[in-house]
Amino acid sequence: MTMGSRVYLARLAALPVFDPNGDRVGRVRDAVLRLRTTNRPPQVVGLVAEMALRRRIFLPIGRVTSMDAEAVVLSTGMLNLRRFEKRPNELLVLEEVLDRRVTVEPEDRQGPGTTGTVVDLGMELNRNNEWLITRVAVRQHTGRLARRGHTYQVEYDRIRGLVGPTDTQGTSNLVALLEQMRPADMANALQDLADARRNEVAAALSDRTLADVLEELPEHDQVEILIQLDRERAADVLERMDPDDAADLLAELPKAEQAVLLDLMEPEEAAPVRQLMSYTPGTAGSVMTSEPVILTPDTTVAEALARIREPELSPVVAAQVFVARAPSATPSGKYLGMVHFQRLLREPPSSILGGLIETDIDPLQPETNLTEITRRMATYDMVAMPVVDSAYRLVGAVTVDDVLDHSLPRDWRDRDAQDARDEADALLRQARTEMGS
Repeated sequence: MTMGSRVYLARLAALPVFDPNGDRVGRVRDAVLRLRTTNRPPQVVGLVAEMALRRRIFLPIGRVTSMDAEAVVLSTGMLNLRRFEKRPNELLVLEEVLDRRVTVEPEDRQGPGTTGTVVDLGMELNRNNEWLITRVAVRQHTGRLARRGHTYQVEYDRIRGLVGPTDTQGTSNLVALLEQMRPADMANALQDLADARRNEVAAALSDRTLADVLEELPEHDQVEILIQLDRERAADVLERMDPDDAADLLAELPKAEQAVLLDLMEPEEAAPVRQLMSYTPGTAGSVMTSEPVILTPDTTVAEALARIREPELSPVVAAQVFVARAPSATPSGKYLGMVHFQRLLREPPSSILGGLIETDIDPLQPETNLTEITRRMATYDMVAMPVVDSAYRLVGAVTVDDVLDHSLPRDWRDRDAQDARDEADALLRQARTEMGS
């Protein structure tokens, strides 16, 4: 990097990080500012990168050889894998600085100045090889609800309030950055925010986006976010979650609160959730999705392919279609069999599903336990299995992600718990080494 080149920090969010050999080591999640005395501009001392198993580490800025719109490249593959912890004189750009309300002094330093919201920070390399904040992108406050202020850049020394109290921090720009990420990555980012900040940002997300993110969070974070919403909004978000995920979340709440939220949901959205909550925990009925792709036997291959191409379907749900007599919603008419999407790709578009169904794998019963489900899915290399009731009606399907979610430890999504397990494993390996020596 050459002196005078300017890099905008918010634009680095979610970029892949590569070592000198071109191997990917993680993604950028934030940048670390070190505060300095008087009004000297903050120094950017490094980046926070997320690696495998959701571990966040610190990358010293001196080890970064290039930063552009595509990637961040390091000068070495030797990294300190200790979990990142912020020091008292440091700030995180995305978490603590973005969306702050600041005052911009006039160029002649006369007058009260104008207010705005921080959109981005620009850093430049000085003669001492220090990356300093030199420019701030600000969105002007117009005072009108329907009018969006224009964005402009100013020198750092004209900004007041950039490192002031956090109660002047909004959410719009951080939300805009988060909404460019996958739900799992958004969930990881939310876990690193302070509780109050996390709840503010979560509340600012759309119902659909928040529903997707909640499905990726540990249960205690799901509950904490949901109870901070007003009940009408909480019910709207639950309606947009997959019924099995909504049922799991509601099961963490007191019975009285469950009843209130279910009553606030639209009846057709609440019905499958109520049904899922009625099954015994640890059975096919309790872990299945009640919304698999169900088609009638006279449906053509072309129609089936169009159905599984719908973007809201997850890959495991779209991996096969289940064929049943009408009606095609759970509980369906008599279950007939299933057709994998690979079979659909090999058949003429005009073929009908009734002539393609596979019937050699017995469906699950709602009371089938998780151990048996896992054994049968592994035996037949299935990514989803049908669940039928005593009348042989399709009531749902257990997918491989459902099995994994309920087989892993309850806190597997919790980064703190994962770090504790990693540290325990490291200590155990060290003890074994010492005993062997």
